[in-house]
Amino acid sequence: MNRKSIFIAGLSAALLAACSSDNAPATTPAPVAAAPKNVIFFLGDGMGMTTMTAARIYSVGEDGELTMDTLPETAFVKTYSNDAQVTDSAPSMSAYMTGVKMNNEVISMSQNTLAIDPVNDSAGNKLGNNCGTSNGTPATTLLELAKAAGLGTGVVTTTRVTHATPAATYSHICHRDLENDIAAAAVPGGTGYNSALGTTGLDVLMGGGSQFFKPVKDGGKRADGRDLIAEMKAKSYAYASNATEFNAIDGTKTDKLFGLFTSSHMSYDLDRDPAKEPSLADMTTKAMDVLARNGKGYFLMVEGGRIDHGLHETTAKKALQDTVAFDNAIKAAIAKAKLTDPTLANTLIVVTADHDHTMVLNGYAKRTGKTATGNAGVLGVVKNYVTGAVEKDLDGAPYSIIGFGNGENRVQASRAGQSSMDDSVTSANTYHQEAVVRVSAGNETHGGTDVFLGAIGKGADTFSGTIDNTKVFSLVKSAAGL
Repeated sequence: MNRKSIFIAGLSAALLAACSSDNAPATTPAPVAAAPKNVIFFLGDGMGMTTMTAARIYSVGEDGELTMDTLPETAFVKTYSNDAQVTDSAPSMSAYMTGVKMNNEVISMSQNTLAIDPVNDSAGNKLGNNCGTSNGTPATTLLELAKAAGLGTGVVTTTRVTHATPAATYSHICHRDLENDIAAAAVPGGTGYNSALGTTGLDVLMGGGSQFFKPVKDGGKRADGRDLIAEMKAKSYAYASNATEFNAIDGTKTDKLFGLFTSSHMSYDLDRDPAKEPSLADMTTKAMDVLARNGKGYFLMVEGGRIDHGLHETTAKKALQDTVAFDNAIKAAIAKAKLTDPTLANTLIVVTADHDHTMVLNGYAKRTGKTATGNAGVLGVVKNYVTGAVEKDLDGAPYSIIGFGNGENRVQASRAGQSSMDDSVTSANTYHQEAVVRVSAGNETHGGTDVFLGAIGKGADTFSGTIDNTKVFSLVKSAAGL
């Protein structure tokens, strides 16, 4: 073979190889897993604007900032219910979770559902469900939508887990006081279980309220004899009843977590023993560890529930300290979320309240700075902003910076007898601030004023202006792609 023939043969071989290479199937790149989409919905129960302001001054002074103050997107939320100008927690939280306006005391049901009182025995114990078979229909919740989409789901609260706010995420019932029935809704496969939670149920449920999970013979309130704690354990939940058991659970290695730390509500943060009860921040971050095991993402609701109770008592110090504990949980959650999602591109965090209270900040008080040893701060009496002298009312008596529109501490005659009131009195842990209208102990009412909403992360920029509480549902739903 001459040189020309060799060249042509080599060229033909090269062209054939090139053609074969062009026709070869392309290598398919490995699919990239979609980033998990997470929603953390923080609810400060009763945390009206005045409570937020007072808690800020209490914690960091007038010119300081709470974490919730730093959220980049904000809105005002209208809270009225279907039948009342002033809502209770059941329909207000249900509006957030379902997008439906409903009547006071109703939990995540259709608008036409009537709140029918439970059947009680002679001692006032709630015996059973009296809702009726045709009294409304369930309204689908954000948590249920997340569950249907394959996301992790969790509920964390400082109240009983069967109380109105947490109940609105995972149950449907005509009256919030049916807490035995609400508890049963959380137990996978059991009688009364909410089947919309799928076959596996909630991934995380933590707070107080063990009495509604225990039979009467064990000190609980279940007349049906069921031990729901045992039933939950049988469904592979890791269970904690105190801080020691809670701390021993590694959330990064746990698929399902159930914690009931008290018989009724958890302690006020002002009174909480860390050796017995975990903080709201600790419960929140551990819940995030458990839920993060789901590669698709999660929906977590966190309630600072005892803010509301301190306000009903008109013990402002308790309410303010619980608001600070709630804010600490928000701070911890944002920091933890940013470890895996630095810009929160796939995480939406919403912070809001379900309703206001009747708390007010009185007088032209001078700036106090934060509350600390030797300084009552916003918990003190009003002092003149020019002279610093204690201000007096028409009866010649001092009065506190914080007051309430209604409450149990109402002087019925002249306040002249209050002339010795000072900061040491009004800043005590158990002091009940004075009110304009006298009501029975612990029964200060909610207020009807709009509440604050703050948001950060994925879809946060859709929250703005003054919106109805039902609108929050659709905004969260859209941001989460549910």
